[in-house]
Amino acid sequence: MPALNPIGKPFIELLTVESTNNYAMGLARAGMAQHGATVFTHEQTKGKGQRSRKWLSARGLNIAMSSIIEPKELDGLRLFSLSMMAALAVHDFLKSYSKSDIKIKWPNDIYWRDRKAAGILIENIWQGDDWKFAVVGIGINVNQTQFSELSAKAVSLKQITGKDFVPVVLAHELCVHLDKKFRLLVSDSSAVVNQYKSHLYKINEPIKLKKANRIIEANFTDVNDNGQMIVQHSIEERFDVGEVEWIINDG
Repeated sequence: MPALNPIGKPFIELLTVESTNNYAMGLARAGMAQHGATVFTHEQTKGKGQRSRKWLSARGLNIAMSSIIEPKELDGLRLFSLSMMAALAVHDFLKSYSKSDIKIKWPNDIYWRDRKAAGILIENIWQGDDWKFAVVGIGINVNQTQFSELSAKAVSLKQITGKDFVPVVLAHELCVHLDKKFRLLVSDSSAVVNQYKSHLYKINEPIKLKKANRIIEANFTDVNDNGQMIVQHSIEERFDVGEVEWIINDG
């Protein structure tokens, strides 16, 4: 494949910003950044999560970063392939510190046991039908131990390992994992798909989902190439990303 900047080069470190995704999107739109540029901040005041939720993160304790991806090398691959790649990179990064119980909760949250350790938000820049850039935003709970009302649903690397970490150092390590998985996606996308599926949370197990006012109890059987979750109960059903919510910890 043609030479690409490594993800994490350049590495832009900020003290505070509203959103690393917004900052990175602005750089990409202005033509001021290329593939691999990564924005890290010690404080994110208006972090974004999936389904228009806020990503809450204490100042100086966690990873909040966004990497700019030029998807021209992904010609013919579906958008969800990038989500799988990013989730797999974060999974492998966390697994390097916690040898067990790290799983990818569809579509791309990272769980330790039944608690969320990391989240990913990918936003895309288009020119007509041309996919120009993707911004991969990643939030990882590192040293935070108090999560207020989310305490039963969130977990940090410190809580998992009992150790303190330097978030910016870990962010550089995470860039290495992202770069490795991106290059694998370009060279052998099926390997990324297979690895992603092998690490899915609750795969081939009974799960509970909520769609509007409907509660669905079914077996989680697969994720297809379009990123749809496939479940089986009396019938097979497929759900798009954002169409259903998981019910975990009775919440």
